[in-house]
Amino acid sequence: MNASPTNEPATDKDQEPGPGRARQNAIYRAGVLGRTPIVPTDFATLERRARRRMSAKAWAYTAGGAGDGSTMRANREAFERWKIVPRVLRDVSRRDISVELFGRRIPAPVLLAPLGASDLVHPEADRAIARAAADLGVPYILSNQAGVPMEECAAAMGSAPRWFQLYWSKDDRLVDSLLERAKNIGAEAVVVTLDTQLLGWRPLDLNLGSLPFSQGQGIAQYTADHTFLQIVRERLAAARAAGIKDTADVTLGSIRTLVNISRRFPGRFLDNLRSPVPRAAVETFLDIYSRPSLTWQDLITLRNRTDLPVVLKGVLHPDDARRALDIGVDGIMVSNHGGRQVGGSIASLDALADIAGVVGGKATLLFDSGIRTGADIFKALALGADAVTVGRPYLYGLALNGAQGARDTVANLIAEFDLTLGLAGHVSAREITVESLSSR
Repeated sequence: MNASPTNEPATDKDQEPGPGRARQNAIYRAGVLGRTPIVPTDFATLERRARRRMSAKAWAYTAGGAGDGSTMRANREAFERWKIVPRVLRDVSRRDISVELFGRRIPAPVLLAPLGASDLVHPEADRAIARAAADLGVPYILSNQAGVPMEECAAAMGSAPRWFQLYWSKDDRLVDSLLERAKNIGAEAVVVTLDTQLLGWRPLDLNLGSLPFSQGQGIAQYTADHTFLQIVRERLAAARAAGIKDTADVTLGSIRTLVNISRRFPGRFLDNLRSPVPRAAVETFLDIYSRPSLTWQDLITLRNRTDLPVVLKGVLHPDDARRALDIGVDGIMVSNHGGRQVGGSIASLDALADIAGVVGGKATLLFDSGIRTGADIFKALALGADAVTVGRPYLYGLALNGAQGARDTVANLIAEFDLTLGLAGHVSAREITVESLSSR
């Protein structure tokens, strides 16, 4: 068989693999040696294997959704309603899937979403996720509810891009401290999460009576913060002055909880066991981590609190997008928190097109919730997103193979997106428009 129809050797451009073919080639070459991927390349198998690896509590927190799970299902059904319409006989031998976000060009339109309490899944937690993101060169949005302080994650990332997620606390002193720390670690944007002013009704967690934060998990950003610890000391002093005594029941469960908290709190384990501070820190976190009274007026003050680009996460209504633009935010993230907050909510993808029409290039538009394949990335970009965030998939990869597993999961998604882009007849992320899709 000829190498080409003209019996000429293949051109250099035809030999350029791109991330999709490079990833395929690496997997197939390993297959020749009898090696198959530790991290499955399809989401269903990935999820199934990760569930077997996780504890019941880790699975409940990671995979669970709000209410009956209808919002999680709606996220997936929304993707299924849109179909890619490939175009043929176009030169797609060289593709450019890079995008620019806030002055930084990244190799693919993908960010690692902020996921809380990843220490449930793997002992290296956010540090491993940070290394995975840095290896790929894509931004990691450091979680406010992390198991590892942001400073340690930043050290693991070197010069790779990182953003910071902010949960707006009831205490503005803590908000200012977190923003200052984010600036100091080189964060390139702040993502203010708006849809967790109250904790959603999550039956999988509730049926186990399991909230990771009450065990001291997922609160490392707080226990590493001098301002937060000052707030804890103030509350302890106020309780002593008021003569308030600890009346908690002593049970086997409460003893286990105290041990878990003491292990995770900074300092020596035995000292922590004897001290009231670690448990008070957990109680303080649960009381002040989020502000139910947060309004647009509070958000306006962000311009005086930080000079970093501000992204609002959790926007699902066009009027909220308009209000966000009016107060001058730099980015909007369309998200329903992966279906974890409001049961029966609109799917994020269903909200995206209307919000894209409002934003119209005036701000960076990001998409979150439900990304499972490279085709999903393509569809979100076609409906107006500049980039997407990936959540549960990389956490499942983390469960299976630590930092390498998280990296491989995201690398697979990027590879599939690259191939989908070319097979649909496009050579750059910028070319994808709604005309690339059909809803019939």
